[in-house]
Amino acid sequence: MKTILTICVLTALGGGVSLERSLAGMLSASRQAAPPTPPPPAVYVPQRVYDTQRKAFTDFETMEADLARADVVLLGEQHDDANTHRLETAILEGLARRRVPVTLSLEMFERDVQPSLDTYVAGTSAEDEFLKGARPWPRYATDYRPLVEFAKSQRWPVVAANVPRRIASDVARAGRPAVDSLPAADRRLAAGDLQCPHDGYFDRFVAQMGVGGHPADASGAAVDSTTERYYWAQCVKDETMAESIAAAFAKQDGRPGVVVHVTGAFHSDFGAGTGERVRRRLLGRRVAIVSLVPLENLDDIAPAGDDLKRADYLVYTIK
Repeated sequence: MKTILTICVLTALGGGVSLERSLAGMLSASRQAAPPTPPPPAVYVPQRVYDTQRKAFTDFETMEADLARADVVLLGEQHDDANTHRLETAILEGLARRRVPVTLSLEMFERDVQPSLDTYVAGTSAEDEFLKGARPWPRYATDYRPLVEFAKSQRWPVVAANVPRRIASDVARAGRPAVDSLPAADRRLAAGDLQCPHDGYFDRFVAQMGVGGHPADASGAAVDSTTERYYWAQCVKDETMAESIAAAFAKQDGRPGVVVHVTGAFHSDFGAGTGERVRRRLLGRRVAIVSLVPLENLDDIAPAGDDLKRADYLVYTIK
């Protein structure tokens, strides 16, 4: 009986193939077909969530349920805050628990490194090879690696959304003509449709320049020229990230899903910058904005005035 059973098993697996090799192949195929690993329970990070539409505090999971129904979510961060980055990962985990397909888009990677990012997320290149060619930000290991690794574990696409910094630097020196004079191979690395109006976003940018230490000449005329060039560099970044987000949304081809874009809060606060440019490209689609705000304490928060216009959700956390 044992001999007959062995022969039957070998016959079913195919002649000339060892039982061990065949079973190994079956197990390998089973592993490849397995669904993404469910996310682990999120590590609690001190936070309070304020819903600016309802003008009331809410809880993190209620916010998550709402974000899962958006088409695009912009997460506006403070780049150097550790708890902010932990909460970004928690937001991705919450969407995964809700079985929402996500495309992760990042300001922190530039369009020309997309092939390196694609091969790494697909599992066909090693991390050291990916990092060598992708020009990650200096704090990538602590701040952004968890986002990329989580997306990779869920088999989500990851988009290198930003314009290469060398192009942005050229625009800061020469203004719009720096984009117009790019060779064809480089021109596609910046958005095709570029708009840079002097609006409320421009006013906020000028105010930030006055405090933020951007270089400026002594005369008023020179300051105006410098401001204009720097603002064009800002607009090129916003337009390029918005075009990247819109292209990622289009790739979903009508299927349910959300594009989550991580960016500096200045690019998304008040629905301006990248936010306004995404809405221009995705008319009628819902773009939800979350501003992550680190504070010294969470006990005496009373959002009012302009804070209520900053984002759909204000997520406060401890610095």
